[in-house]
Amino acid sequence: MTRDGAAMLRTLHLPVVVAVLAGCSLLGQDTSCTMADDDSRVSVLWRPADFGGQDAASIWLCVNSHCEERKSGRPDDPFATLSVQLPDDVGASTVPVRLTVTSVKTGDTVVEDSTRARLTEQHPNGTSCPPTVWTATFRAHPDKGLTSPRGLKLQR
Repeated sequence: MTRDGAAMLRTLHLPVVVAVLAGCSLLGQDTSCTMADDDSRVSVLWRPADFGGQDAASIWLCVNSHCEERKSGRPDDPFATLSVQLPDDVGASTVPVRLTVTSVKTGDTVVEDSTRARLTEQHPNGTSCPPTVWTATFRAHPDKGLTSPRGLKLQR
């Protein structure tokens, strides 16, 4: 192929590539949904420094009877998170949530709190695109237990 032929081929293909990357269809159909996947879940986030040194605490998050656990993290990490996955068909329900933070060194309970979480509807790919997931998010506060994550700065 000549140099001019290759340049012309690139020129013809460029609009097609741009249209595909922009989520447009050459046939006029709107395909603006992205392909992001997500799960229904209850999450808790925290600043590892709030709970001591290197993995000094064990964080337990329970929703209904299902629990997940992880260590608090390095104190220089800006934040850490833990989630309990829920069935996708859970809907706009209210679920019991329990947080327990224990010292890894002594086994003593540092924080213990429980509440009920009202799940909110989320559409990670846009309102008319699947999936529909149901979520709630809390902050694990060292003195107050489960609180709102609003105002939590995720940077140092």
